[in-house]
Amino acid sequence: MEKLRCVLIGCGGIGSYHLGNLMKHEDIAEVVGFCDLIPEKTEKFVGWYHGRGKRYTDYKVMYDELKPDAAFICVPPYCHGEIEFETIKRGIHFFVEKPVTLDLDLAYEIRDKIAEAGLITAVGFQCRYHKINDSAIRFCRSNEIAFISCTRFGGVPEAFWWKDKSLSGGQLVEQTIHNVDAIRYIAGEVEEVCSFNTSGFVREIEDYKTDDLTTTIFRMKSGALGTVSSGCYSLNGNSFKSSLVFSSREKRCEYYLCDRVEIFGENAEEAEKSEGFVIKGDGGLGSSGEAITYRFPDDDFGAVCDRTFLEAVISGDPSKIRSPYSDAVKTLALVLACNKSMQTHKPEKVDIR
Repeated sequence: MEKLRCVLIGCGGIGSYHLGNLMKHEDIAEVVGFCDLIPEKTEKFVGWYHGRGKRYTDYKVMYDELKPDAAFICVPPYCHGEIEFETIKRGIHFFVEKPVTLDLDLAYEIRDKIAEAGLITAVGFQCRYHKINDSAIRFCRSNEIAFISCTRFGGVPEAFWWKDKSLSGGQLVEQTIHNVDAIRYIAGEVEEVCSFNTSGFVREIEDYKTDDLTTTIFRMKSGALGTVSSGCYSLNGNSFKSSLVFSSREKRCEYYLCDRVEIFGENAEEAEKSEGFVIKGDGGLGSSGEAITYRFPDDDFGAVCDRTFLEAVISGDPSKIRSPYSDAVKTLALVLACNKSMQTHKPEKVDIR
C-alpha cells in the first residue's frame, strides 16, 4: 500500500503536536510538505522530520506541486476560510484544528461545501478519543443528570493573537471549547445559554484585549441545567481547580479532561460485577476515599485521533471519526452563542442548523 501524502499548514505549537503524531504513523502516511508564512518555522519542522518534506510560504503553490491526499490545517482561529475553500475545491481531505472559525455562517458554508464534495474531515477535538470518556458516558446514560458544572482556569498563552478576543474568540472559544465539547459528547446537546464576562484582573500584559473570566448558565435539551466558568486570570494552579462534574440525585461523576474520572456513590463491589462498566486490561480501577477512579496513564489519545483520520482517508470510511467538521460546527455554535450573550446581555439560543 502506498503511503498517504500529507501536508501541514501552520507550523506553530499545534502544528508541532500533529507532526509528532504523524511521525508515529509513518507506516501509513508521510508528510511531503510544510507551509507557514514565516520560513524559519518550516525550516524547523523539516529539521524535526529528519530533513524530509518541502518548505513553502504559499499553500496553493504547495498544493500545485505536491498534490497531497490529505492536509492538516493548523492555523489560528481568525485565519480560516480561504484555506478550507481551496482545499475543498481541490478535493483534498483535511484535518482542521479547533475552533474551525470565529464566523458561524462561514463554518456552515464550509460544512455544506464539504458535504457536496464528499470529503473526509476531522477536527482537533482529540479529547473525545481518551479512554476515560467511556466510563463518563456510561455514567450519564445510567443516571439521570440534573446538573453539570464545568470549570477551566489558567493563564494567558504567549501567542500574540490569543490576547485579542477578535482574533482568538476568547478563552471560552479557543481553549475551553474542549471542555464544552466534552459536555456535548458525554451528556448531550445544549439548547440555550446566558453568559457574563468581566475583566480588570489581568493588568500586567500589554495590548490585552480579552476577557479575564466568563461564566455561562446553560439549559440542555434533556432539561438539565449547568454552568461553564472559564478564566485566564490565574497565576498558578492554586487559583482554582478545573473539572467537569455530572450530578444525578444520588451520584456524581467528576471528569478531569484527558486525565481521570472519579465516580462518587457507586459501590466498588457492585461496579466490578456490572458488565461493561468497569474498564479492565490497560485501564485502572481503584478506590480513592468514596470514589471509584478510572485512569489510563498510557493513553496516547492524540495519536489515535490523527490515525483514525488517516485510516478513514485510506479506507474511504469516516464512521470511526468522532468529530467530523459537521459535528464540530455544533460545538462552535454553542461557544459563539455564549459570546453573543455577553454582547446582548440576554439569553441566546444555540444556532444549530
